Amino acid sequence: MFKNAFKTFGFIGNVEAISYLLLVCIAMPLKYAAGMPQMVSWVGMIHGVLFVAYVVAIVVMLILRKITLLQGLTALIASLLPFGPFIFDRKVLKKAEARASHASPIKAT
Repeated sequence: MFKNAFKTFGFIGNVEAISYLLLVCIAMPLKYAAGMPQMVSWVGMIHGVLFVAYVVAIVVMLILRKITLLQGLTALIASLLPFGPFIFDRKVLKKAEARASHASPIKAT
């Protein structure tokens, strides 16, 4: 059921990061330069929902023991930076996924 946990987590992280970049690079300048505050309202709400989904995904990955507590904290800190989830996905998450795929399941005797 959870064999695509890394891909799902990476997808949520990428979508959240894109929403953050849209908020900071497009909606905020439109609000202050063009007087369009409704852009921040909409993009901000979408980003907020995606941020909560990312935090829930971090907790799920911790519960499933797919990432360590340190990696979970790193993911949370990365989500506060504009390109953080992209970097986290490329550097930390790919290593964790590789380790998980090489780990052999424990056989009951």
